[in-house]
Amino acid sequence: MTQPPFDKTHAKPNHSLRYPRRQKQLQSLVQKLGMPADSSVNWALLDRALTHPTASSAENYEQLEFVGDAVVRLAAAEFLLESYPDAPVGEFTAIRSVLVSDRVLAQLADRHGLERYLVVDNSAASDRAGRQSRLADAFEAVLGALYLSTQDIGSLRTWLDPLFRPLAAEILADPARHNYKAALQERTQARYHALPEYRVQETAQRSNDDERFLAEVWFRSQRLGQGQGRTIKAAEQAAAKVALWQIEQGLQF
Repeated sequence: MTQPPFDKTHAKPNHSLRYPRRQKQLQSLVQKLGMPADSSVNWALLDRALTHPTASSAENYEQLEFVGDAVVRLAAAEFLLESYPDAPVGEFTAIRSVLVSDRVLAQLADRHGLERYLVVDNSAASDRAGRQSRLADAFEAVLGALYLSTQDIGSLRTWLDPLFRPLAAEILADPARHNYKAALQERTQARYHALPEYRVQETAQRSNDDERFLAEVWFRSQRLGQGQGRTIKAAEQAAAKVALWQIEQGLQF
């Protein structure tokens, strides 16, 4: 079924908003999120953000999730730029990719008990394999609804920054967590539903310090980047780092 064009001004509330209990539930969630007390929230939008497609084919979170994806990426980018002004762009890309990954967003949704507010059909609710994706999508949709309500990224960052801060610090403190391969995989899966391919060859080793492996990362018949390392894993990580930078620069497939 084709969805109607999204109009935040004339958004129709779901049937659940006819009941005072739902309004109180959403107010409770906004308080948990730490939004400023004077925030102007469009409750119909927030209700829609917490409605799974299985519960309503016309009034669900899919379009708000699209907006929220951009919102969380912008919030994370602003946070990283302000917190680590001297970090290279490649580090920004890798850290942000982790911060906005389904895994992390689902964890943040869990932390705020988002699942209890989500209207979802029993068939989907029992799908444990899809739970992470479901929670991450709903979290992004909530961000989209709150941003469209307030038109203020700053009010969202008042509660997002404290969530991002310890995660970013952990990643920076442990170089092994700079998983550019995972970040690239999450990016291509989310956007294109496909995985990159790595091609590795061993180069001549002249000393113990030489980088003996050369890796190339390919996606949709395009070479996105290459890198070298003393191990296959290190070479692939170096190649993935270059590929992420290419995508950030707007490379199209």
